[in-house]
Formats: sequence, C-alpha cells, structure tokens
Amino acid sequence: MPLDIVVPSLGESVATATIARWMKKPGDAVAADEPLVELETDKVTVEVPAPAAGRLEAILAKEGDEVAPGTVVGTLAAGEATTAAQPASSPPPAPTAPQPATPASGSDRPPLPAAARLMAEHALTPADVPGSGKHGQITKGDVLKVIEGGAAKAQPAPAAPIAPTAAPAAPSATPKPEPAAAPKTAPPAKPIGGERRTERVRMTRLRATIARRLKEAQNTAAILTTFNEIDMSAVIALRARYREAFEKKHGVRLGFMGFFVKACVAALREFPAVNAMIDGEDIVYHHYMDIGIAVSGPAGLVVPVLRNAETLSIAEIERAIAEFGRKARDGTLTLEEMAGGTFSITNGGVFGSLMSTPILNPPQSAILGMHKIEDRPVAIGGKVEIRPMMYVALSYDHRIIDGREAVSTLVRIKEAVEDPERLLLEV
Repeated sequence: MPLDIVVPSLGESVATATIARWMKKPGDAVAADEPLVELETDKVTVEVPAPAAGRLEAILAKEGDEVAPGTVVGTLAAGEATTAAQPASSPPPAPTAPQPATPASGSDRPPLPAAARLMAEHALTPADVPGSGKHGQITKGDVLKVIEGGAAKAQPAPAAPIAPTAAPAAPSATPKPEPAAAPKTAPPAKPIGGERRTERVRMTRLRATIARRLKEAQNTAAILTTFNEIDMSAVIALRARYREAFEKKHGVRLGFMGFFVKACVAALREFPAVNAMIDGEDIVYHHYMDIGIAVSGPAGLVVPVLRNAETLSIAEIERAIAEFGRKARDGTLTLEEMAGGTFSITNGGVFGSLMSTPILNPPQSAILGMHKIEDRPVAIGGKVEIRPMMYVALSYDHRIIDGREAVSTLVRIKEAVEDPERLLLEV
C-alpha cells in the first residue's frame, strides 16, 4: 500500500509553505529518511524525508505550490526500491564507463539543497567539498569554506599547441603588386555610460515575509528610538585578561554579546514593560526572557532565540550564539529555534555600522542595536581621553513603553557593560 508524503508541522505562527524543489522524480528509488522535497517557509527551508525505503510513486503538489501542514504532496511505494534492478535471466551488463570520484566526505547522502545550488553556481562536484554534516553530508557552510579558500576558481584552459610554421617561400623574381587596402570603417559607437543591464529576480518567500513584517511593524507600532554610548574599556580589558582561559575551559570564544545579553536581562528585570507585548487591548508581561539574536544568513536576516536567557551563564550564551551563527550559514536553523522571543538584540557593528535605528521584531516591543566600537575623545574626570566607544540604540513601541522606561533601560545596560564585575556579581 502506498505511503503518503505529508507536509509536517511548520511551527508556531507558520501556516503554509511553498514547494521549493523536488529532489526525486517519480520512479526513483529512495532510502528511508532520504530528503524528498524541500519546503520554503516564512522563516526557514525544511526538508521532508522519505517515511520508508521504496520508490517515489507520484508527485501530487508541484514546485511553486503553496501547501499547509498535513497536506499530502506525494506517494511512496514502500519496499519497491529494487524493482528497477535487472532480472536474474538478463545477460550480464556491458562494461560501464569509469565512475566519478567518491565525494571527499565519503558520504552517500546528497548535498543539502542550498549546498547543491551553490556548488552548481561555482562548478564544484562532491569530490571537491569535504562534508561536515550528519553522515558526512555536505552543508552550505562546507561549500562556502571551499569557495573562500579559492578552490572554486576556474582552472585556465590549456593553451592550444602552436602549429609548426612553414619554411619561407623562395623570393619571386617579379614582385607582385600589393593589393589595395580596404577602406577603414569606424567601429560602432558604444552607448554612453557603458552597458545598461537589468535583471528581475522573484523574491524568496523569506525575503518577502521580512519585507511584509517590517512594514507591518512601522504601520502598527509607535516606534521611537533612544540613543546612548558605552565606554567599552572595562569589557575589553576583562576579555584580554581571561580570553585564553575562557576558551580553554568552555571551548568557545569570549565575545561581547554575552555581556550585552546579561546586561539586558538585568535591565528587563527592572523594567518589565520592555519585555512585554500588546495583544489586542491587553498587555502580556513575560516572566521569562527569550532573547532573539539577529544573525545574517544566506537568505537574509534571521533571529534565533535564546530561551530563558535569565538562567544562562556567559559561557552558555556564547556557546549558543556560536551555534546559531553556524546553523544560519549552513541553512539548518529549525522553526522551533526561531519561534517566539520577548526582546531582541542586533549588532550592526559587525558590518561597520556606527549608528542606526533598529526596527521592531513584532510582536516584541523593543530591540537593542549594538554598533561599531571606535576610539573617540571623551571627557573623563575633567580631562580628554581616547576611549573605545560604542553607540547603542533602543527602539521601542511607545504605545506600551514610556520614554522614561526606555531611557532608563538603556542607561542600565550602559552601566552594566561599563562595570562588568558588578554585572557578573549581580549587585
């Protein structure tokens, strides 16, 4: 009896998905748990695996169709993977051409869809890319490493052999008259400004959703932004003292984000409205802190969530953020990892931003923007000193958060980061 291939649950607040790509054709043999179809949702790309070994019998939803959880998109004939094999009475097969090299990863699993697309763009084969995924499967991050390492550069074609030149002919007794030169014509004029090309590319579902949600935030919330600046001297000195010991003990680099998450936790405890949200005519106060950390992925900005950040140590925070960054590059973040969130942090400083006004991530009511650290002259004890300074911005929904609460929240974050020992001692 055929097995149904069903769209799985897509997570909180995700009602539909789009069929991005079928990885098999009807009649193809498939192994159990082998990816069959790639779904693109508002937040991530999801692969639907085969429920059992067998043969893909039929495709019921074509690429580009929008489907809901529970929809049957195809059928699988279980246990029929070997039907395409030759019968015992058939003559022995003819010698086959040499097989391609085994992938460097040694895996029989095909590359992940995002990795396969990137490999095709850069003319890479599985043999060129060591796989680091499950069972040696190639991820998008593996392909990016090869490309960044220069392995994707095209090899120059070998120069054609130069034909031997013929011996010069004996001079003729009577020189022949030179043919009249053809009249020269001017080359066609090039358009002023060079070539003018355009390209139209359809938005991905993720990019379209980002555009829609950000515009909804502007149209719905009363967004206001307050600014401050933080002297990063103390945190930089603390990192310099303990960086090697921290990394050796915890296996992760000591960054700035751990300090900022802890500072935000302390400030949100003092001003709970900044950690709340509006639901209709009600205000929902969260007695936990799920902090979203904006990270950049190949398809756009995504915001995985640190659950119960108030219970995490700096080492646990840094470890979780490092894992989020790796998954964002590989395209393996799950819907559960990005669902919810009561407050967000975004760091434009990694791209060189000196100051910006971050936009809310609905239905949250506030977001902290970190920026580039830059040496600037500041007045310290009546003297001008050069200090590493960072501008910070807190965008908030003025419908629920008063200006006093917003400004005070940002001041508490500033005070905590400038005095990290007090932050860690929670005094």
